[in-house]
Amino acid sequence: MLFLMVTSRQNEWSNLARGLETAAGVELLWAESGTAALQAAQTNSFDLILIDEVLEDMPGLDLAKNLIQSDPMLNCALASALSTEAFHEASEGLGLLAQLPLDPGEPQAHALIQQVIAIKKLMQGAESPST
Repeated sequence: MLFLMVTSRQNEWSNLARGLETAAGVELLWAESGTAALQAAQTNSFDLILIDEVLEDMPGLDLAKNLIQSDPMLNCALASALSTEAFHEASEGLGLLAQLPLDPGEPQAHALIQQVIAIKKLMQGAESPST
């Protein structure tokens, strides 16, 4: 699985990265800006893009909107300090996989991996012909 982490705060996201990298079959790439992430998404097929709340060149929510508009099947998770209700309101219609805390860690990594695996299994089942 190929994941992209979009943040300029690599130190704060190191626990999340460690949790992802210890999982079998996960490759992790980094981007520090929304522009870099958009470019990476054009040349790679990511299973999940994890986005920080604020990036060097745009809000994380704007990046998520841009990514999902270009590929509605893309899985994205967004770090946000908003309350659960405010986050759902702000991200309504985007189909984000998860809201992450601003300093996500290994528990979030494990949960995200399980979610992506479950989605991949569903997608594989949907692609299989009926018997």
